[in-house]
Amino acid sequence: MDNRIVADAHNLKKLIREAEALADEAIIAMARLKQAMLSARQNPMVEVNTGQRALLRLTEAEGHALSMSTNLLRVHDELTKVARVHAGGDLGDQTKIPPSDLDALPARQLRETERLQA
Repeated sequence: MDNRIVADAHNLKKLIREAEALADEAIIAMARLKQAMLSARQNPMVEVNTGQRALLRLTEAEGHALSMSTNLLRVHDELTKVARVHAGGDLGDQTKIPPSDLDALPARQLRETERLQA
């Protein structure tokens, strides 16, 4: 097999995993932010509705981040298929992504899809 194909495949493997890790880090950061916002709102000197709109926006951002993560899984799945064709399977263990994870939808889209099917 061509050395350039092997080098490209290893580089792509490294970069997709890096992108997936960054997506996870973004989701973790938002979870920490949400926790801090809710903790701050529990202060007896703060109104119970303080920051509600910010929490709603953050929850929406979390949904977008999860969608991004799902799309990166789809990219990873497609790259795995390309590797089978062009790298001849010489790249070690292939990542197995369950089809259900590739079809995952954010909660809002899932509710909308379920509503339309009812």
